[in-house]
Amino acid sequence: MRTEEIAAMALERLDNDRYVLSNLLFARIKELGAGATPLVNMKITKHKLADIAMREIAEGKITLESVESIPTNA
Repeated sequence: MRTEEIAAMALERLDNDRYVLSNLLFARIKELGAGATPLVNMKITKHKLADIAMREIAEGKITLESVESIPTNA
């Protein structure tokens, strides 16, 4: 599947809200960078963390429960 298709699927899952998508991506990339295990069949050593996080969102493995669930300390 092409990157554009994955991004479109992820955006659709979040009601086409690019702001929410970018915040959710940022939060998940931080988790993956800190050692979290990917929820999709992609290796951290082979793929970019952003690509893994985007695929997780597109496949519905990562969802946004509420705005408070996104870490605010950067």
